[in-house]
Amino acid sequence: MSVLPLIFTSGWASGINAYAVVLLLGVFGATGLSDEVPEALQRPEVLIVAGALFLCEAVADKVPYVDSLWDAAHTVVRPVCGAWVGALLAGQSGSLNDLAAGLVGGSTALVSHLIKAGTRMAVNTSPEPMSNVVVSLAEDLGVAGLVTFAIFNPEAAAIIAGVLLLAGLALLFFLASRIRRFLRRRAQRREERRLTAHVGGPPGGPPAP
Repeated sequence: MSVLPLIFTSGWASGINAYAVVLLLGVFGATGLSDEVPEALQRPEVLIVAGALFLCEAVADKVPYVDSLWDAAHTVVRPVCGAWVGALLAGQSGSLNDLAAGLVGGSTALVSHLIKAGTRMAVNTSPEPMSNVVVSLAEDLGVAGLVTFAIFNPEAAAIIAGVLLLAGLALLFFLASRIRRFLRRRAQRREERRLTAHVGGPPGGPPAP
């Protein structure tokens, strides 16, 4: 069986939470739940580092604006991690070239990371902080659930990951259009207030004496 569906799903998940992917796959391999996980992901030091960084991300990802700074810092980390995991999975199975697997995992992780980062920037415009917590928890549960599902049913999990990727792109374009419209309206209101202050009255009306 080709390992490509698992690589695609792990790439999607790595773009959202790379440390959770490494931790979950390593645990599944170390406990014998999957033979697809390479030894490199099962090493105790890898699991310890991934677990510590996962806890750091779990906190940073739920704080408004801190989450966007964290995303910016991981623009390279997440795609690289997706490519690394993909290459390791391909090398373990021998059913796919390591370079091709790395490209699939890395490019998928990059797209899902950009979707996450863009969505979080839009969520940060909300005046209350609970939206960040809700979105972060949904992302964590989605990654954990889909990676676990991919271990037992990789083809179905890859289809779900593909649908989520397309839905995320559509949502990102929608949010971008809404934000641009909001910025245009705010710029228009500022211009109207500037003109009002300049002439001493409402735009189009007679100047104040």
